[in-house]
Amino acid sequence: MKRLTLAATTAALFAAGAVTTAQAQQAFYPQPYIGGDAMFWEVNPDNGSSRDSVGLRLNGGMQFNDYFAVEAHLGGGGSDGAAELDSLIGAYGKGILPISQEFRLYGLAGFTEVDFDIDRESGFSYGAGAEFDVAPNLALGADYMRYLDESNYTFDAASVGVRYRF
Repeated sequence: MKRLTLAATTAALFAAGAVTTAQAQQAFYPQPYIGGDAMFWEVNPDNGSSRDSVGLRLNGGMQFNDYFAVEAHLGGGGSDGAAELDSLIGAYGKGILPISQEFRLYGLAGFTEVDFDIDRESGFSYGAGAEFDVAPNLALGADYMRYLDESNYTFDAASVGVRYRF
């Protein structure tokens, strides 16, 4: 009987610890976040050679649950000699697919305005990416966005950076 009581007590303590650990790792929503990225952009005209450069991008948003967030991008910088990216500003809905507690895939869709020194355009944007938590509130991420798909050119960017959740 003493062994059964000891086993039951041990099991109860283990279960309580597991519940406490699971509760400690749950996110509380809504959860704001902010991040910074190196943005490797490319303008690909229908006629002529593509132009590319590297700029910086800030992003931030509000995650409402494990599966949905809204996000904004603000970027700029980089010049290839023919075109200079003065600014990029956009707002997106973010669908999230949690693969594990630390790893997520996501898709973005929304609207972007891009201002080059020679042109300003706006339109529908979409992309996909992934994030991996390296600490409780810190994640590394990468994504690829099609910011503009105009009749005579496309503007895409691949970004790699860090996100902090509050």
